[in-house]
Amino acid sequence: MLRIIYLGTPQFAVPTLEALIQAPDDFTVVAAVCQPDRPKGRGNKLEEPPVKQTALAHNIPVFQPVSLAKSPEIVEAMATLKPDVLVMVAFGQILKAPVLQMAPMGVINVHGSLLPQLRGAAPINWSIINGDTVTGVTTMQTEAGLDTGPMLLKAEIPIDDEMTAVDLAQTMSHVGAELLVKTLRLMVKGEVKAQPQDDSQATFAPRLGKELSPIDWQKSAASIHNQVRGLTPWPATTTQFRGQELKIVKTRLHGPEVNQKTPQESAKVGTIYRSGQDILVRCGDGLLQILEVQPLSRAKQDAKNWTNGVRLLDGECFE
Repeated sequence: MLRIIYLGTPQFAVPTLEALIQAPDDFTVVAAVCQPDRPKGRGNKLEEPPVKQTALAHNIPVFQPVSLAKSPEIVEAMATLKPDVLVMVAFGQILKAPVLQMAPMGVINVHGSLLPQLRGAAPINWSIINGDTVTGVTTMQTEAGLDTGPMLLKAEIPIDDEMTAVDLAQTMSHVGAELLVKTLRLMVKGEVKAQPQDDSQATFAPRLGKELSPIDWQKSAASIHNQVRGLTPWPATTTQFRGQELKIVKTRLHGPEVNQKTPQESAKVGTIYRSGQDILVRCGDGLLQILEVQPLSRAKQDAKNWTNGVRLLDGECFE
């Protein structure tokens, strides 16, 4: 039976932890390590990370260092548990040698892409922003570099043009959990061989920031649609309307099923059109349907209700 220390923090990491807990004949999770509790909501009340909540519900000890690299006492306490392997899923900290070398089987990471594609902090988001139709999960041996370690197993996941980053993360978290369990069982049997990554094929998925939010309506409808899906729920996509910021929450690629009179192709990009129950916007190469928006300091709302509320004038544009 493998003794496992689990490193993870958000909801994305919970299915893998649960999968390990639900296989008591194969694994025993001796501790969980996650980020500290953070203030959340209007009252700034401290909230426990999802991995901590799950671990405590199963009487698993929890460590919450601000930084493992600066918490030698926690690293020492982890080592005294004599883990066979460390499993890491969306932990949010870079590991140093004392942790990487703690367990005989090392640190096995579940990464949200088909490595060496999309190394980095936000592979789920960038796979959608880039317009990929297939992504996946890779289990890998963690080393000092950024997602550069040898690969173990992979599982592909299709991406359709309606899937958001939230949808993909939910699917991927469960696929990753199954793949991690399979990886550990094969490692115990000696039936999986680590494969080095081809660095020449590497692409990157850097952290997201609000500088990615503004929409350039000169771009294609598909590119903007991917931006909206990929930046959901944060940092979200934004545009300007009458000098005020407006979030574009949900869109749909314009297809033949949309009943509308085709506006003049020479119309200014960003021009907003009503077409029956549909709200359309002129982009660089055609039209994009807007389904849901969120005005500044207000709740999300249906795009048609928003246009009625602002009394949209003919020819008005997103800036």
